Amino acid sequence: MAIASDAPSSTKSATPPGLRLPVLVQTLLFGQYRSWLLPLLRRRYGDLFTMRIAPTGRLVVLLSRPEDIRTVFTGPATVFHAGEGNAILGPVMGEHSVLLVDEDKHRRVRRLLMPAFHGTALRGYQDLVARLAVAEVDRWPAGRTFRAHERMNALTLEIILQVVFGVTDQARLATLRPLVRGIVAIGPMIMLGWFYPQLQGIGPWKRYMTFQRELDRVLYAEIAERRQADDLADRDDVLSRLLRIDEADGLTDAELRDQLITLLLAGHETTATTLAWCLHELARRPAVLAAAQRAADAHDDEYLSAVAKEALRKRPVIYEVARRLTEPVDIGGYRIPAGSVVAPAIGLVQTDPNNHPEPEDFRPERFIDTQPAANTWIPFGGGVRRCLGAGFSLMEASVVLGEVLRRYDVRPDRSRPERQRARNITLVPARGARISVAPRSA
Repeated sequence: MAIASDAPSSTKSATPPGLRLPVLVQTLLFGQYRSWLLPLLRRRYGDLFTMRIAPTGRLVVLLSRPEDIRTVFTGPATVFHAGEGNAILGPVMGEHSVLLVDEDKHRRVRRLLMPAFHGTALRGYQDLVARLAVAEVDRWPAGRTFRAHERMNALTLEIILQVVFGVTDQARLATLRPLVRGIVAIGPMIMLGWFYPQLQGIGPWKRYMTFQRELDRVLYAEIAERRQADDLADRDDVLSRLLRIDEADGLTDAELRDQLITLLLAGHETTATTLAWCLHELARRPAVLAAAQRAADAHDDEYLSAVAKEALRKRPVIYEVARRLTEPVDIGGYRIPAGSVVAPAIGLVQTDPNNHPEPEDFRPERFIDTQPAANTWIPFGGGVRRCLGAGFSLMEASVVLGEVLRRYDVRPDRSRPERQRARNITLVPARGARISVAPRSA
C-alpha cells in the first residue's frame, strides 16, 4: 500500500539526503546535541533528511513539514508503529506499556486508561495538585537564586506519587522517592546499556537494574494491597481508578506496573521541565509576567494554560516522535522503505517562522481564542497515539503556575537566556532555569 503526503514533488526511489558519518558518531550527536544538530541539518538538506542510529544503524527520516507530519499522524496504525518506534524505552517501561504496544493491544490499553485522564477525573485531581503545589512553593527561598527545574521536579514527583500512584503512607513515600529518582535519572550511558545487555551486570548499569528491581518490588506490593483496600471504591487516584475496571477486561499486575512506570517517566520530568521553562520565560518578560499574574489572581486557567502551551512550543521537552514503518510509504516525494523510522520533528515544526511568526518570542496569546494550524503545535504527538496525559499535564501546569504567581514576582538570575541540553530523551534547561522570587506586594 502506498501512502502519500501532499508534497508537490513526484515520488522517487531514493531516500532523502542526510549525514554520512559513522553510525556511532551520528548516534552520539543525536543523543547529546539534537536541539542544535537537527536545525543545522534542516538548513543543509531541506525539510526531509536522514540519520542512522545505533544499535542497528536503522534509517531515521526526520520530517518538518506539516503536510508530511499529517501523513504520519493520520496514516493507518497498522503501517505506522509507534510502539516499535519507542522500543528504546522497553527495558524500563516494560512490554505492556501503552507507549510500546501497537494495533489491537494499544487500542485495548488506551481504552482502559483513557477514563482516568479526562473530564470529571481531571477535575477530581485539581485540589490535591493545588495542595501539593502550595506546600512546595511556600518553601521557596525569597530573594535567593535557585534552580526552578530542581524544585519543579520535586513537586511533580509528589504529584505522580500521590495523585497518580495514590500513595499516602509516609513510610512508603519515603521508600519510593529515592527509588523513583534513581529510575528517572536515565543518562545516555544507561541507555547504551539497554542496547548491550552484557553491560547490565557491571558498574552504573548494575546499580540502575538494582533500583529498577527494588522499585518493582514496592510497586507490586502497593498494587496487591490496593486491590484489597476497603476504601478502593472511594479513592480518586489514577491507580485506584484502573483497579476498579471490570475484572473481565482489567489490567494484570504486570500491566499495571508497566503503565505506572510509563506515567512516571512520561509525566514527571516532562511537566517539571515545562513549568521551569514557563518561569524562565516569564522572569524575562515583565509584561507577560504581569498578564500571567492577573490571570492567576482571576483564576483564569485559559491564560495560564496558554503560558504552558507557549513554553511547550518554544522549548519542547521531546524534540521528535517516532513511527516504525511496516511497509513502504511515500512521503515528501520519497519512497521510505519498510523498517525505517519516520520522525516528526516537534522542535523544527514548532520553531518554523512559517508556522509561528517570530518564533523566538514568547507569546501566550498565540493560544488565546485561537489554535495553531494543524500539525504545527505537536508537543503531545498526534493522531491515535496523541499523549493520553496531555490534559493532565496542562491542568497540572495551570494549577501550579497559579499558586506560584499569586504569591511571587519572578526574576531571572541573569539577562542571557538558558539553552536546552539533552538529559536522556528529554531536553532540559542547561543551568536548571535559575530564577529568584520575591513576595508580591499587597
